[in-house]
Amino acid sequence: MLAKINSFGLRGIDGYAVSVEIDINNGLPGMEIVGLPDAATKESKERVRSALKNSGFRLSPKRITVNLAPADTRKEGSSFDLPIALGILQATEQLPAAGTADTIFVGELSLNGGLGRVNGILPVIIAAAERGFKRAVIPEGNAEEASFVSGIAVYALPDLRSVAEFVSGKGEFRPIVTKDPISVAGTRGGGEDLKYVKGQYAARRALEIAAAGGHNILMIGPPGGGKTMLAKCLPSILPDMSAEEMLETTKIHSVAGMLPEGEGIISRRPFRSPHHTASRIALTGGGTSARPGEISLAHNGVLFLDELPEYPRATLEILRQPIEDGRITVSRAARTVDYPARFMLVASMNPCPCGNYGSSSAECTCTPAQISKYLSKLSGPLLDRIDIHIEVGSVTYDELSSSSDGEDSATVAARVNAARRVQLERFAGSGIHCNAQMSGADVREYCATDGDSERLLRSAFAKLGLSARAYTRILKVSRTIADLDGSERVLKKHVAEAVQYRSLDRNRGIL
Repeated sequence: MLAKINSFGLRGIDGYAVSVEIDINNGLPGMEIVGLPDAATKESKERVRSALKNSGFRLSPKRITVNLAPADTRKEGSSFDLPIALGILQATEQLPAAGTADTIFVGELSLNGGLGRVNGILPVIIAAAERGFKRAVIPEGNAEEASFVSGIAVYALPDLRSVAEFVSGKGEFRPIVTKDPISVAGTRGGGEDLKYVKGQYAARRALEIAAAGGHNILMIGPPGGGKTMLAKCLPSILPDMSAEEMLETTKIHSVAGMLPEGEGIISRRPFRSPHHTASRIALTGGGTSARPGEISLAHNGVLFLDELPEYPRATLEILRQPIEDGRITVSRAARTVDYPARFMLVASMNPCPCGNYGSSSAECTCTPAQISKYLSKLSGPLLDRIDIHIEVGSVTYDELSSSSDGEDSATVAARVNAARRVQLERFAGSGIHCNAQMSGADVREYCATDGDSERLLRSAFAKLGLSARAYTRILKVSRTIADLDGSERVLKKHVAEAVQYRSLDRNRGIL
């Protein structure tokens, strides 16, 4: 007898329908799985056998053939255990064959018949709802994650026996309650408070602008000036996530198996800080299954690279395309996957190997050749893609010993959120969330300058030798400064401040 169960697989962060077909015929007892299964999927036959037996079902002593269609797409993971087991039960007439056409089944089986949590449930449920399926049966451990999808009834069950009763229509099963992502948004936290940062008023202002507009920022200064602490304060002032951003980010972390325990959704912007020994694959993603890398895990959040020149140049150069496009294509022999990678790049660096070049309080011991070699790891095209360059000088003793606190993160975050709300209203329905994501047409429309601003830009373009990309990024930063200022128009003072944040252009001789 032939049986067919609906399930879903994953291609990157998108779910696709998989038809699990079971055929039972006379022949040597055994089970064969076809349809390009990987090692974990092939091992399903052993888990399914034990789960059926230990759940009190009869295992047919016949030849069982399992086909995972479409057969030309590689199937990965253990999520097909449950549909395979149900297909066998229907093919052996231990369960009714009707009533599952509008339902998908996803889950890993333990040897005693329990349903174990699997990765990628959120994108699977979203894809199933979009394809018109009415119900989904998933493991109990994935209930929290699936509760944020509407348009489909999701049943989270503990074991194979419960699923069999559900299919048979026995007992009462209720779908999990759908939640609104905004209603469970996490409280602000996870970072240092800006009030504990001593001095560094210019850097604090630059960090606020970067957070408000989603701009990339590079902090340059001697060691001990507070660059890393400023970066650690950033999560406390980042704007709140929209429901769309939460779901986008959660899909990536779900596929990677990195959702925090007990949390079904990522409600705070990610802050990823890979060590400078991280490989290119670790940043871009890849491996045999083309998993998402650090730049995708930082989607809608922050990618912090401390001591930027310590990273291999080849590793840094891979950031250029994702910074521009907001996506990364991971190509491997077995598959090509497209991942979102729209992140805010935050980096810090010393001006030379010893860190004291240009310092007023310490003498630099580096030779010109050493400085040149140190800075040659940073290419001009990469630096050109960073909107804000800010110099972070040494902190004085009086500033350090002061007992008064600076402005706290909550106050700064309120201004950042107000500016981001203006941007969300401005770009409503366009898929753009902040000024840094504006296209050329958007820049022309929303960053129009008056005569005084135009003359200032012309002078800066000529004196600093700015590129077309740097010119555009100055306009985007100017628009963010205007939003923080509550101004509908970009004024000369906004442009003047934005030009000041092109430190590396103003000091091109240093680099």
